[in-house]
Amino acid sequence: MNKSKLFVIAAPSGGGKTSLIAALLKRDDRVSLSISHTTRPPRPGEIDGVHYHFVDETAFLKLVEQAAFLEHARVYDHWYGTSRESVRQRLENGYDVLLDIDWQGARQIKQNFPDCCTIFILPPSLETLRERLSKRAQDSEEVIDRRMRAARAELSHGGEFDFLIVNDDFDHALADLHAIIRDGRLHPDEQLERNHDLLAELLK
Repeated sequence: MNKSKLFVIAAPSGGGKTSLIAALLKRDDRVSLSISHTTRPPRPGEIDGVHYHFVDETAFLKLVEQAAFLEHARVYDHWYGTSRESVRQRLENGYDVLLDIDWQGARQIKQNFPDCCTIFILPPSLETLRERLSKRAQDSEEVIDRRMRAARAELSHGGEFDFLIVNDDFDHALADLHAIIRDGRLHPDEQLERNHDLLAELLK
């Protein structure tokens, strides 16, 4: 049997990461998503224990003191962390485990688990990214501007990841993601070069 593996998936806000992960979980029952802890309040429709473990800052920092997290970081004024015990149990139960975290968390995980696979989701353009954030109708223009500035900073770390996936066509992006999870497939050289060229273009 194949050994269970740890995968890190990161993207700027609005990159489509959440939708891709949800579709992947429906497609492959051998994949399990680690549920992060966060101090941010639930958004409409989010359920505690399903989308996140929602805790207050006091409880979160106590878990940090107890070394309960594989990684943790402060993002947009709120804390996020990955439960060490939850990941261990899922791996031992034979699942490939996905971590939906940012580049800071990815860097921490890579240091502790060099064999993990890191995947970064790219938007086709910064203009498309802004359109996606606006269509969500969850944030003010001021917040969207802040997220766009943060996105440029996050994209600057894309080169640290093992794989880059361009989320232009959703079905193609999902197929790429599933191929990486199942086969560890490398993109053809020209596709890999295109992704890195796109990353450079986004950061102009």
